[in-house]
Amino acid sequence: VYVAGMRGIDPATTTLVPDVEGRVRQAFLNMRHVAASEGATLADCARLVVYVVDMDLRPLVNRIQVEFGMSPPRTIVEVARLNQDDIFEVEGTFYAPL
Repeated sequence: VYVAGMRGIDPATTTLVPDVEGRVRQAFLNMRHVAASEGATLADCARLVVYVVDMDLRPLVNRIQVEFGMSPPRTIVEVARLNQDDIFEVEGTFYAPL
């Protein structure tokens, strides 16, 4: 299962969560929801790619990723800009047995 472009958008309001930590956490919650819809859990993640607009976000991303119990191989890339001038985006590849 390929889950791309997860950002910190609150599904109840369809807007970005205003605080940085909450936004990163919401992106992982959104990823968990999409993965679950295909029969996978966050523990089934085989690979993550994280995009940040500032590498200073790396420690926060690391901490939240650990909170979610995820430890797959990960690439983190600093980019100049993300959609809607967001600060963080994550994509993952999951193994979901039939």
